[in-house]
Amino acid sequence: MLQNLLNTDGFLFNGKFHTNHIQIGNFSIYYYAICIVTGMILCCLVAAPMFKRKGENPDFILDLMIAIVPSCIVGARLWYVIFDIKTFINAENPFLAIIDIRNGGLAIYGGLAAGALAIFIVCRIKKISVLKVFDLAAVVVPLGQMMGRWGNFFNQEVYGQKITNEAWQFFPAAVQIGTAESYEWHQALFFYEGTLNFLLFLALYIIFWKMRGNTYGYMTGGYFVGYGIIRGVLEPLRSSEYNLPLFGKDTSIPAMTLFSIILVIGGVLLILDTMRRDGKIHIKFLEKKNRAVTLPMPPEKPVVIETGETGETSEAGETNETAEKEETDKSGENADKGEKADDGDGGETASDETNKNSNKGEK
Repeated sequence: MLQNLLNTDGFLFNGKFHTNHIQIGNFSIYYYAICIVTGMILCCLVAAPMFKRKGENPDFILDLMIAIVPSCIVGARLWYVIFDIKTFINAENPFLAIIDIRNGGLAIYGGLAAGALAIFIVCRIKKISVLKVFDLAAVVVPLGQMMGRWGNFFNQEVYGQKITNEAWQFFPAAVQIGTAESYEWHQALFFYEGTLNFLLFLALYIIFWKMRGNTYGYMTGGYFVGYGIIRGVLEPLRSSEYNLPLFGKDTSIPAMTLFSIILVIGGVLLILDTMRRDGKIHIKFLEKKNRAVTLPMPPEKPVVIETGETGETSEAGETNETAEKEETDKSGENADKGEKADDGDGGETASDETNKNSNKGEK
């Protein structure tokens, strides 16, 4: 299945042949590469205000790109090689065939996986929420993918089945594949997927700016579901030469369709879990699993207090009760003493006055 995907020096449009690269001396810069780089720049520019909105320094995007770009290239190539391993093993020079990426052969799912790993590592080092950055990246990734699909147009690749109905032989419903002298009309899958990717980007971008709160996972799950559906539906329409086998074996269902189904399921589960963490839904079996077990509290042991004079010990509760009784007794005694004192003073005063009056009478 190994092919030189950059198999032409140009592309057809309206029956005319156009070059697909810029020649600088002996070095060719393909429009495909320009589309990829432009996509990266657009993603960074769009992501900058998003990072600022979520309280992150936009300069952090540069740190991410330094790690993401090489990781995506390596990951995309390894994915392609692993799934078509027989072709590379049987090549005249397997090692050179594997590293020769200028002849094409990059798989988007491998790039996504490697890019996600790079984000995870960088965020761990910088101590930034991984899921937050995943959400921010998930919004802009479809924009970059859209630009990449236009690169496929310039390379005359990622097209579908042959179209024989002349009513549908026009761009963008179809694309001309071949040379100016001999060409065929095929389904313009690059345009279909590129347009759908752009619509996915718009949907995620609008939702991102309208959402409130700091529960992350919605955008990542939305991207998984959206792109999984797009790729899963379009993959069976692709020309067989662009369908990767499953670890070197051809399957009735394209391998990337199978992975798209897995991606959709993973996205749905992630959205549900995010809604659970956000308090919008309740999943019974998870709540039972995470519910705290209430254990009976052991009886409180009384505090033992040692008395300084006698060395005897008593419980805190008993000591408090004794102290309260002593205070009550003391207050009662004081009240009795006060009454007695009042009664004694009053009696002496009355008798003195009586004696004085009787003495006056005698006189």
